[in-house]
Amino acid sequence: QVQLVESGGDSVQAGGSLRLSCHASRATARPYCMGWFRQAPGNEREGVAYMTTGGSTNYADSVKGRFTIAEDNAKNILSLQMNSLKPEDTAMYYCAASASRWRCTLNRNEYNSWGQGTQVTVSS
Repeated sequence: QVQLVESGGDSVQAGGSLRLSCHASRATARPYCMGWFRQAPGNEREGVAYMTTGGSTNYADSVKGRFTIAEDNAKNILSLQMNSLKPEDTAMYYCAASASRWRCTLNRNEYNSWGQGTQVTVSS
C-alpha cells in the first residue's frame, strides 16, 4: 500500500484559490490511479478528480473548469489546484490511491489507500 499525507487545506473566501498537495510514500511503483475525494459533514465521500500514470484525468462535473489535478513525479506529489472556490466546496479533502492496475474511476470503493485528509472551508 501507499502512505499518503495531504496538506494545503485552509479557510478562504468564495472566489479564492487553494492548492492541495499529497505526498506519497511508497516502496513500489506509483499506483496506476490516484485521486482526490471530499466529504462534507452529513454527506458521502465523493470523487473530485483522478489522474492515471499515463496522465489521463477526469473530474466531477461540479469542479470541471475550476479544479486541476497535477503530479510532480520526481517529488511523489499529487496536487489539486482549486480556483473560483464556492461555499459548497467546503469539505475534508482526501488523497487516495487505487489498487487497480488498469481501471480508474471516481468510485471511492475502488481505492484502498487513503490519507488523513485536509480541511477546506469556503465562506461566502
